[in-house]
Amino acid sequence: MLLGVKRSRQLLCHRRCLLQCRKIKSENAARGAALDSVLSAFRSICGEDGVSLGEAVREQHGRDESVHRCRPPDVVLFPRCVEEVSALAKVCHSHHLPIIPFGTGTGLEGGVSAVKGGVCFSLRKMDQVLDLHQEDFDVTVEPGVTRKSLNAYLRDTGLWFPVDPGADASLCGMAATSASGTNAVRYGTMRENVLNLEVVLADGTVIHTAGKGRRPRKTSAGYNLTNLFVGSEGTLGVITKTTLRLYGIPEAMVSAVCSFPSVQAAVDSTVQILQAGVPIARIEFLDDVMIDACNRFSSLSYPVTPTLFLEFHGSERSLEEQVNITEDITQSNGGSDFQWARDAQTRERLWKARHDAWYAAQALRPGCKAYATDVCVPLSRLPQIVVETKEDLIENGLTGPIAGHVGDGNFHCLMVLDPSDPEELHRVQLFAERLARRALAMDGTCTGEHGVGLGKRVLLREEVGHMAIQVMQDLKDALDPKNLMNPGKILQPREL
Repeated sequence: MLLGVKRSRQLLCHRRCLLQCRKIKSENAARGAALDSVLSAFRSICGEDGVSLGEAVREQHGRDESVHRCRPPDVVLFPRCVEEVSALAKVCHSHHLPIIPFGTGTGLEGGVSAVKGGVCFSLRKMDQVLDLHQEDFDVTVEPGVTRKSLNAYLRDTGLWFPVDPGADASLCGMAATSASGTNAVRYGTMRENVLNLEVVLADGTVIHTAGKGRRPRKTSAGYNLTNLFVGSEGTLGVITKTTLRLYGIPEAMVSAVCSFPSVQAAVDSTVQILQAGVPIARIEFLDDVMIDACNRFSSLSYPVTPTLFLEFHGSERSLEEQVNITEDITQSNGGSDFQWARDAQTRERLWKARHDAWYAAQALRPGCKAYATDVCVPLSRLPQIVVETKEDLIENGLTGPIAGHVGDGNFHCLMVLDPSDPEELHRVQLFAERLARRALAMDGTCTGEHGVGLGKRVLLREEVGHMAIQVMQDLKDALDPKNLMNPGKILQPREL
């Protein structure tokens, strides 16, 4: 009897696998036929040089900086304006072709992988700064404009855009992933700094989330469509313009480095500095492994102990007060005297070393790959989770330097692993899951800034619950009923 039941289950499982394979083969065949028939339509919209079938180009657009394997699209398109994006989307919609938006490919969760093939919209040719309103502190940019290129454009205006994820990412891509970075503790994340978005939906419809041309500093009019699309990772539409808040360049800036006897002392200092109301611009934590890697990679000579990189912005008088309070707090926790970086060149070298942490970590094991995972917790739980994570890494013999934007409770483990070693890969995956669930148990989130992509879909369900996932799915179905926009990301595929 039991053997019969087991045999029946095996046959049922085998039948499901066959049905799944047949479905995938059928979808691939249908997609291939559809693609052949639309290439001429694509070329008529964005020109011969705006359509690429080359293997190298497709592979370049099928991967990001994550460990997820390359999943190239069937074709890469290079639209030059929103009208072309809309027209191309209409063609894809009528032929049931998936659409994957692509900015600069600096994501960390497999967000550009073409898991169902389809068409990549590479937006790099749309690279104009369109409207700068200096007196209103805002600017509108196209998706090919990167963070560094915008700040270069703003250099002579006395303004800057401070959200800094490290990589020179596309600003619209940063909106799509709700990116943040080292300045978020003072200036907020992309979610707080996007005023309006122009979005092309799956059927080619163009919408403006706050109304066409509108850029108020605040609004209470209707649903917050802007923040619906911020963090949507290309699953609801293609962002073709973003209007951003700008800030005045501070009168004075100064950076400092402080070493600590323990992880607990460094993180306790961070919490106490924020509790004291110091409007610190950056406060970054690096553990002993990370500071050692940065010393080697960037030719620095800081003590190999848990370390804080700090930066203060303001007037000369306000900086003096901020620094005095911060020094008192760090010294009460056993921190060293500050090592200063006062001039622009020295500060840039310091923060370049922090931004190069990814490459510094990889250099610890030449020939290996780095995998970055991030979590975020309430500030009061930060000391505990960092200490427990450090213990977890040591107990399991894993190479995982810790660096983080601890001023807002967010930190990263830069796992260095041999991708050809399945046992090590499995141990790293288990560690990443433990880290995320540790954060969830402390009322935090499984990702503070990298996004969900492919890698954290199960964890997202655990974080927000079944009903919230269902609401997300209903929103997705309303805006993209054919599931063409970057399918397979954020939400898990439905069961057959």
